[in-house]
Amino acid sequence: MRFPLLLAVASAAALAPLSAHPEVDLSAEDMLAPYYAKLERQIDLPVAPPGAALAEDTVLTRIGVGSCNHQNRSQHMWAQIAAADPQLFLFIGDNNYGDNGWAGDAALGSLRAAYAKQAETPELATFRKAVPMMAVWDDHDYGFNDAGASFSPRRWSETIFETFWGSGEEVRSRPGVYSSRLVGEEGRRVQVILLDTRFFRSDLEEMPYQRPRPPLGPYVPSSDPDKTMLGEAQWRWLEAELAKPADFRIVASSIQILTDAHDYESWENLPLERAKLYRLLAAREESGLVLLSGDRHAGGIYTDTPDEAGGEQLWELTSSSLNLAFNDTASNTAREPDPKRLTDFISEENFGLIDIDWEARTFTVALRGNQGEERASRTVKW
Repeated sequence: MRFPLLLAVASAAALAPLSAHPEVDLSAEDMLAPYYAKLERQIDLPVAPPGAALAEDTVLTRIGVGSCNHQNRSQHMWAQIAAADPQLFLFIGDNNYGDNGWAGDAALGSLRAAYAKQAETPELATFRKAVPMMAVWDDHDYGFNDAGASFSPRRWSETIFETFWGSGEEVRSRPGVYSSRLVGEEGRRVQVILLDTRFFRSDLEEMPYQRPRPPLGPYVPSSDPDKTMLGEAQWRWLEAELAKPADFRIVASSIQILTDAHDYESWENLPLERAKLYRLLAAREESGLVLLSGDRHAGGIYTDTPDEAGGEQLWELTSSSLNLAFNDTASNTAREPDPKRLTDFISEENFGLIDIDWEARTFTVALRGNQGEERASRTVKW
């Protein structure tokens, strides 16, 4: 992965340790650390509007989910989501497009400006007063399109994210922004797990240049065992989280998990890592399970029964985007046939809902459009 050259504005603070100790081999990330420490002391980072709290004993029966929200476009979807009355909303990536217009400056000026715009968005402020939120990032609010661990300003981007969303001490104490939460009472306890598929992810392998450009992405799967999606520490954390008692689990990945139908970013890019994820899910403490994803600027409901999952049928709801639709549903569905997708590939603005029926032990995943209308749904027994 190649990124625009970080401007020399950081050089005086960052290069001093290297000049004093020329024998030390420092990474660009290490060299930038003193600059960011100084910058954090000098400026006030944007902070999200105050948010509603979620009580630990809340019995969750409706959770909302969405992704791909451009800070400069209409924010009308917040009212539609609020009207659906979710008890919790999961904002699972591309929560803004702070990479748009990035000039390569080490201070990530365009990213900070995107967060500052969100901080002053009245629709978001109104929504947050009413609905508790949990958030994780994808590439555009991480700082660069398709970026992973080789994105040199990632620690500064993490500081910006954690400051804006008010991340808890556990998240702030470690690299990356992954998090989890257990909510509810015994017998009706939900665990929400938000994975960080950016901070630790190895660079992806690209297909050789060809013309015309492939219509469904530039990447090819890699079976390199040294490549990682989550990084060693996050993998250990996830295994421990899945061992906790819960009755229903929601596992959110900013990028799609089950599909093999395209060559954009997805877990298919790193098949060994996806197989590892399936094995961990199969070994979890017994519970219901649904997977969530975003990223694609289109939504759908997916299912698969991977061998590594021990025969379990897995379900995934992809919800994208809130205000940045690219195509119409008919052409997008035809463009990307997928035997694992049970619905149209819904390309107009949408958000997702997960409804839990504790008595029937079922969950329903649904996509709703920009007028709150239902576009697709499936009900699953667990």
